[in-house]
Amino acid sequence: MKVEEHILFTAKHKDWSVAKKLTDMENEKIAHFLAGVSNTVNARIGDYLGDAIDVNGVKQLAEELRKDALSETVVALKSPGTARKLGSLVNETDKKLKKLLVEVARAYLVRETLRPLTSVDYPEGALEGADVEFPFEDDHVNFTAKHGRWIVVKRLIIDDKTLMLDVARLLASINETTVLKLPVYADIDLEGIESEFSAFKKVKKSDIPKVIEVYEAFEPSLYVDEPFEEHARVYALRAALEKVGLALDVPAKSLEKYLEKKG
Repeated sequence: MKVEEHILFTAKHKDWSVAKKLTDMENEKIAHFLAGVSNTVNARIGDYLGDAIDVNGVKQLAEELRKDALSETVVALKSPGTARKLGSLVNETDKKLKKLLVEVARAYLVRETLRPLTSVDYPEGALEGADVEFPFEDDHVNFTAKHGRWIVVKRLIIDDKTLMLDVARLLASINETTVLKLPVYADIDLEGIESEFSAFKKVKKSDIPKVIEVYEAFEPSLYVDEPFEEHARVYALRAALEKVGLALDVPAKSLEKYLEKKG
């Protein structure tokens, strides 16, 4: 049986109920849909980190670290003191496992801290409502796609035995897929964006304002057409943060390793 080309995202758990499907597989529409999926999972991932991370504490720390200037805020996020504070907000005593959770908490902190200062999400907003039938009666998160040779199935049925961190892992993994595929369909020149920051090698604390200055002067129209200029700006932010050793997206691999080693 031939599977129709599509992208489907459904989630049903507690107060979260969304079911959206795209079958008009034009590149621009695919890119917009993927942006909505990314916004959706990033908005919800904090709800599933609470078993191991003091999420409210991270949000409070974000308020404390946020400065008027973006560059000063990034310097504060990168400081050793912030890492120590994050360590106290992680519920883990094993050093190696704690390091994995701190990586997750730091990425969540970065997004929460920067959101009022610059665009960390795409302009489409989050997906809401149920326009299609849920593929499962059980609580779940489900993301499937088929377009040409691109086929992906990311799914988790949620029951009483499901670890909430495993849900967070899946959401982070779905986001990573959207981050990878959105530029393909939006025709964003990622190499060009990354070249804006190529002059920076080993970035010291004193270099961070210079990196942020390049980001703030970034002109997205050089690397993408108008419908996706704000999306390109988010990718420029990712590139800038990577240069200073920070991540905008919660790393699925860190959660996966933590869950594997925790057993």
